[in-house]
Amino acid sequence: MNHQKMKSMTTLLLIFSIFTLPSFLTNTEADYLYHACPNTTTFTPNSTFQSNLNRLLSTLSSNANRSTGFYNASVQTPNNAVYGLFLCRGDVVATNACENCVATATAQAPERCPIEKQVVIWYDDCMLRYSNESFFSTSAESPGIYQWNSQNVTTEQTRFNQVVAASMNEVATEAANDTDKFATKQAKFTDLITLYSLGQCTQDLSAAACDRCFREAIRRLPICCSGKQGGRVLFPSCNVRYEIYPFYAENATAPAPAPGAPPPKGKSKIPTSTIVAIAVPISVSVLLFVVGYCCITRRARKKYNQAAADEPSGENDITTVESLQFDFATIQSATSNFSDDHKLGEGGFGQVYKGTLSNGQEVAVKRLSRNSGQGTEEFKNEMVLVAKLQHRNLVRLLGFCLEGEEKILVYEYVLNKSLDCFLFDPEKQGQLDWSRRYKIISGIARGIMYLHEDSRLRIIHRDLKASNILLDGEMHPKISDFGMARIFGVDQTQASTNRIVGTYGYMSPEYAMHGHFSIKSDLYSFGVLVLEIISGKKNSYFFQTDAAEDLMSHAWKLWRDGAPLELLDPCLWDSYSRTEVIRCIHISLLCVQEDPADRPTMQSVVLMLNSYSVTLPLPQQPAFFLQSRAMGNMLEATLDSAQSISKSSPSVYEGSITEVYPR
Repeated sequence: MNHQKMKSMTTLLLIFSIFTLPSFLTNTEADYLYHACPNTTTFTPNSTFQSNLNRLLSTLSSNANRSTGFYNASVQTPNNAVYGLFLCRGDVVATNACENCVATATAQAPERCPIEKQVVIWYDDCMLRYSNESFFSTSAESPGIYQWNSQNVTTEQTRFNQVVAASMNEVATEAANDTDKFATKQAKFTDLITLYSLGQCTQDLSAAACDRCFREAIRRLPICCSGKQGGRVLFPSCNVRYEIYPFYAENATAPAPAPGAPPPKGKSKIPTSTIVAIAVPISVSVLLFVVGYCCITRRARKKYNQAAADEPSGENDITTVESLQFDFATIQSATSNFSDDHKLGEGGFGQVYKGTLSNGQEVAVKRLSRNSGQGTEEFKNEMVLVAKLQHRNLVRLLGFCLEGEEKILVYEYVLNKSLDCFLFDPEKQGQLDWSRRYKIISGIARGIMYLHEDSRLRIIHRDLKASNILLDGEMHPKISDFGMARIFGVDQTQASTNRIVGTYGYMSPEYAMHGHFSIKSDLYSFGVLVLEIISGKKNSYFFQTDAAEDLMSHAWKLWRDGAPLELLDPCLWDSYSRTEVIRCIHISLLCVQEDPADRPTMQSVVLMLNSYSVTLPLPQQPAFFLQSRAMGNMLEATLDSAQSISKSSPSVYEGSITEVYPR
């Protein structure tokens, strides 16, 4: 009897393990990646277009169980046609993951883009797209989204990049000629590291159109992801990705095994108890392996996602970054006891030194002066905030020192110091040709978009300026100095303060005059910064002349008179892109408009920079809140007397922390 019960229990365990196995293999969560919906084409709520859109989304969702993982449809009435499609990742087609992802996308897309007619939204398992214009069978490489793993390859980066390129090219060729426009590949990099690659197009594309889309995506891959352990480029019509862990089902594109010989007829001679005794341990082992595999891949996926949308913690507890702490003796040794020979610059609240750690790593050491006005809480604010931000266009905090009255931040050393050292130096201006300046503008925009959009809590920098933009060895920009940053809740749009902090000339009028700040305050500062990059002149330059106007006024007059290119730095006249320059001036004027509501979001700015198909609205007259030098001097004197502003200086790593509100 006991033997019979044991057989029954083991049989039940076997059945349970077999039937629960698929639940571990299927990821029921739709992992959101990004969305794009320019506000240039919108519809009226409760209109015929919205009704048609709702019908389309319902149709797409109800067809998410198709074996191809792809479906397109349209709903057409006069002047209100809407076209849409979804594409599930090739290894999750005809599974719950595909259905769940499409259901999530069709529900969230209207929430994220409530009145926009043209929408693309990406998830890890699927992509959804709809528009008021037909785009079927047409390749679209804009907007382009880049995401990358936060970890670098530690050895043989050049060869790793070569393996990535070769593998992606093979995937592209195979996928473009595949019926489902999907392919994966594995390539050995070392005995311990295998590279996993994936490429996919929407299935309505021809092989040639799919191949063109792939080649553009692969061409852009090194821009974001050179030397990274993983990365991807997302286009509306195709996407490519690589990792050093299996992020897709490895048998998704493997050929089906040949059918085996039919089992012999008749009763098996192997006893049932023996079968159960063998099968149960095997099935349990497989089950445990699958659970462990899912945990590992999910952990790796989280690491990847943090590179694209890392979220700062809601805690200001210094113990959360104890592992980053340096002792004062180490800092003294690294900087030769803060020798003048190591000094990189001096800002309003301390000095910055170049240091070399015992392992040979070069660092930048920011030593706050004792009379800096920054207390322990303010110090923690910058330290905790920057330590939790990971983006290629943000300066990386390596550690800190907090001993006695010493408050020190240790940053990555950025070879080419700050943007103002090149931009406003007549001897170095020539090193910033237009191509580099355009890349700097785009990089700054991506960094600010990360702060504003890609984290759960919005981060307002409040001190964007040329001296707070550092340039690495390849002239890639890195936003620095977060001491004045404020953290907003996801639904918070504006805050006010009685103490104005920032740098004269970059502050928006609503902030300088009334203390109101928001993400649109950063947009205003960005607009001023872009005009400086284009012209090679400081905003304050115009107050030192008889023009009695600021840089925004000057740019507006040239724009209004049809001569925007006269703003261009003379050292760029021999080689520049007329279209790019005019577009950047256009964008900057949109950013410095007087009403914050008229300024775009940084997400829109990035889209405008990356896509020439996006129509830009016409800018209005910018904010002339300083109508004369007398008024400007009055405001400057008022701010100076309140000790609540740090003027620009040509030094690197300039500190301008004056008043911080830790969360």
